[in-house]
Amino acid sequence: MIKVPQQQIPGVYHRRVGDIVVTTISDGFLDGALDVLRNIDPEDARQILTESFRPARRTAVNAFLVYSAGRLALIETGSGNYLQPTAGKAMANIKAAGVDPADIEAVLLTHMHPDHSAGLTDMATGQRNFPNAELVVHENEPRHWFDDAKMAGATERARKLYFQCAREQTAPYRDRMRLFKQGEIFPGVTAIPRHGHTPGHTTFLISSGKEQLLVWGDTVHVPEVQTARPEVCMEFDTDADAAAASRRSVFDMVAAERLLVTGMHLHFPGFAHLARRGSGYQLIPAAWEHSL
Repeated sequence: MIKVPQQQIPGVYHRRVGDIVVTTISDGFLDGALDVLRNIDPEDARQILTESFRPARRTAVNAFLVYSAGRLALIETGSGNYLQPTAGKAMANIKAAGVDPADIEAVLLTHMHPDHSAGLTDMATGQRNFPNAELVVHENEPRHWFDDAKMAGATERARKLYFQCAREQTAPYRDRMRLFKQGEIFPGVTAIPRHGHTPGHTTFLISSGKEQLLVWGDTVHVPEVQTARPEVCMEFDTDADAAAASRRSVFDMVAAERLLVTGMHLHFPGFAHLARRGSGYQLIPAAWEHSL
């Protein structure tokens, strides 16, 4: 009897950038309402999603392994068990990719929101999920999320999901945290700050030879909507005006330079190009790479 598949293959996909190999690791996805979008009528957002054959706000969550110069880094860690059960798959997919978490030398964070940093630590044991890794993050991130006055002034949800999560997850790494402002932070990986979504939100440009890939972090959360309407922001942007300005700057750079991009919330496997379309832009998924 033919056996019918009961589950999907692991969420792992490799892409070469010159001599560097970048592996997308799926953490799963998060579903949510449209009322967290700002600067757009929810019905307009719904129409854009429907026309894109996405009738709901489904946000992919990705992390990325970076193999460079004989070393291994991880960009983002996924959401652990902080958010919905449809996410939190990064550790399983890292292992499915044949990687021992102990071999990861550095964890690079674009920022400290829980869908990016909540996989740092096993909250059941308090142990580091990446026992030999240093934690590399923009200096503004701990400065903001560890500020008691800012935490006291936040909503109850923000205190729990953002401030408390950042503190709990990074605590086991406090003696191995490396802060940066900008510049090369790992072989072939250059940090380009794009503040706004959070005070230290950063994009990473991966370069090798003549090839480049921009890991643009949370430049978008709802790709179909925010590429068509770059002014659309999210409720959880720390500074919405700065986030919108950063998004336009990133879009302009990516379109003008014809850069290959990926991001934490681009639909898996997440590699794409961006083209101007009137007052907005359109993401064009990159062709599947059949070999490395």
